[in-house]
Amino acid sequence: MSRHCELTGKGPLSGNTRSHAENAKRRVFRPNLVNVTLASEKLGKTVRVRVSANALKSVEHNGGLDGFLTKAKIDTLSPQLQKLKRELAKAADKAA
Repeated sequence: MSRHCELTGKGPLSGNTRSHAENAKRRVFRPNLVNVTLASEKLGKTVRVRVSANALKSVEHNGGLDGFLTKAKIDTLSPQLQKLKRELAKAADKAA
């Protein structure tokens, strides 16, 4: 499984570890990924996803998974969440 957030697309970054003598050694900065189950209230489904802790805060800030997915760009989402975003759009069209 790749080390990418399924909601935001955040992945590992590379950089240097610097010692006191300013010696540079390559290292990897990995995102803080967490396995969570998120619920879609409009669809009545739960989804297991691997997201960064930062994305989890964003989901809560936007009013849950439904609110986050309506604002999210489709190219940053995983295929599973792209499908869920399309289902949410269909449900919103049907309700309107």
